[in-house]
Amino acid sequence: MGISELKLPEAVKVHDLADAKTLAATLAHDVAERLRAAIAGKGQACLVLSGGRSPVPFLEKLASENLDWAKVTVSLADERWVPVEHADSNAGLLARHLFTGLAAKARFVGLYQQAESLDAAAGKADQALLALPPIDVLVLGMGDDGHTASLFPASPNLEAGLDLASQRHCLPLLAPSVPHQRLSMTRSLLASAAFIALSVQGQGKLATLRAALAGKDLTEMPIRAFLHDPLDIYWCP
Repeated sequence: MGISELKLPEAVKVHDLADAKTLAATLAHDVAERLRAAIAGKGQACLVLSGGRSPVPFLEKLASENLDWAKVTVSLADERWVPVEHADSNAGLLARHLFTGLAAKARFVGLYQQAESLDAAAGKADQALLALPPIDVLVLGMGDDGHTASLFPASPNLEAGLDLASQRHCLPLLAPSVPHQRLSMTRSLLASAAFIALSVQGQGKLATLRAALAGKDLTEMPIRAFLHDPLDIYWCP
């Protein structure tokens, strides 16, 4: 079963790739091209990335792209509420796999904030994100439960996180997995990106995508919020 068999909205473009290595290289190339175009057009570029394990080959390919990295601002779609030194930190992941060589010159605007509570940390992150330039490129992932960023089904703040009219940039969210305390960009900020890519691998994620396309309840599968807007899906078996 391949992704070409899915009935996708007209606004969605599919990149059907042979394997994970090709996906990482293709996505890195396409993201770099868009960042170069943004720098050429307005002197700077903004890139928002997702964490987890699967993006590592993509991040390493992107780090090797010949870009004027000093003019690139990088942020995260979501973050676990753990210090950067923690093994589960998405900021730590970028430090190890993206911010190396020339890419170390990029400016990073992280979500993690020290605070007395998750709510207070989200409030501080919300203020920090006011300094983020308009997003040129957003790379999303998707969980088997249909979550994206840290917009998880059944999370207490999910409806606020999915509200396109929200003035918030970041909200406290709860994941069903440990570490469950998360900070996430809101849909209103994520959807403002000029180019949105969704990276998915394997038959399991294809089944999740199929289920997401079959329904309309955004709170049941939050990825649905992005499937009818202009979106480029990068998929490999």
